[in-house]
Order: sequence, then structure tokens, then C-alpha cells
Amino acid sequence: MVIDVKNISVIYKTGDFKQIGLKEYIVRKIKKNMKTTQFVALDNISFTLENGDLLGIIGTNGAGKSTLLKVISGIMHPVKGQVSVNGKIAALLELGSGFDPELTIKENIYLRGAILGYTRAFIDEKYPEILDYSELEDFEDRPFKQLSSGMKSRLAFAISCLVEPDILILDEVLSVGDGAFRVKSEKTMQEIMKNGCCTLFVSHSVPQIRRLCNKVLWLDKGKQIAFGDANTICDKYERYLETVANMKKKK
Repeated sequence: MVIDVKNISVIYKTGDFKQIGLKEYIVRKIKKNMKTTQFVALDNISFTLENGDLLGIIGTNGAGKSTLLKVISGIMHPVKGQVSVNGKIAALLELGSGFDPELTIKENIYLRGAILGYTRAFIDEKYPEILDYSELEDFEDRPFKQLSSGMKSRLAFAISCLVEPDILILDEVLSVGDGAFRVKSEKTMQEIMKNGCCTLFVSHSVPQIRRLCNKVLWLDKGKQIAFGDANTICDKYERYLETVANMKKKK
């Protein structure tokens, strides 16, 4: 078992913290006059993944998909439940995360490698392959901030995949970039799964989820609707989306 998620919940507290100063915050806290509300981002989520599983996470906006990936990556901690992760994680949660905009592509590749825990010798070996895969050989001395969103996506995906992680986590990264690169990246993800890497992948494209994933987790407003075989869950999700669309037309 590579990933074991048991009954996790995440709750955000919201209020008027940003609108008041530190002094007012302290006074209100002492007087117990803080106006806060709770927002349940994840509510009792459970599933397990094995080596070679490619999990597609689906759901409409606000379902809790990105929050779940942050919990599994260790960026956030649940208020209830536990997550067990066995293996080295390469996570690409936001375009540009883990990169310094002022550094060049070459410098950022080594920086990203160090963040992921790899030696300089290992990155030396992988560096030409990363540049070639991301199709950025002519841009290695260009600052990261000058790259297009497609270039950033290709670079981030290349580093995450080619450093041979045990667990790969991707949050809608394949939605950025041209069609040719999306085809190449999908083939890479299929190869990664065959090699035993466990992958978690968020996408709003149900056909893409069908092509790539063997398991699917469906979330809606923080709740787990279904988890299991990819085609079975995708069929249910598409029927749900069709029902919602028809209801909107009738209004």
C-alpha cells in the first residue's frame, strides 16, 4: 500500500481577521467576540492506492480536489483522520510553485531538484533529458519569469516526471500547453504507471481521466461521492453533469 487515506477532514475558519488590526484582534479574542465561521473543505475522505495506480480526482469547482492533494503532499494537515504515504513525492500543485522567477531555467532545474531531495550528480545526469523533454534547449539561460505558461508547465512536468518519484501528484497541470505536448505527457504518465509509480491527477476532462486512470475519486463540496473503477465512476459523473445541465436549461 503506497497511500492510505483514512477518514480525513479539513476545516477552514473564516472571519473578519483581515479587516481588523492586531490590537482589535487581541481585544476581541479576550472578550470572546470573534466572528468566525467554519467551512468544511473535506469531510471524511477515505481511499487506498497501490503501486502503479493512477488516480483521477474529479468534481466541480470547490469540490476539495486541490485541498486533498495538499494534504497528501504534507502541505496541509487534516483536523481529523490520518494519511499514510510510503515513498518519495514529486508534487506539482500550482504552476510556478517551487521555482524562483528571477533565476534561469538551468538554475531552477537544480533548485527544484534540491527541493525534491536529489543530489547534484543526479540532476547533472538528468539535466539534458529534462531540457529535451520540455523542449526548452534554446532557453536554458532565460529567467523563469519570462516563460509563457505553456513553457512553465512543460518544465515543471518534465522535472516532476523525469526525477523518478515513487508518487507523482499533478493538479490540472496538463490543461496548460499545446496539444502535442499533452499527447506526449499522457504517454509519459502511462509509462510511469507501468513502472510502478503511484500517480494522483486532477482534471476537468473526463475523456482524459478515462484514457489515463485506472481508479477515480469523485468529490463534491468536500464529500466523497464515489471511489473505484475509472470507467464506472466516470459514467456516473457524466450522467450527473448531464442532469445538472438539463436542470439549468429548464430554469
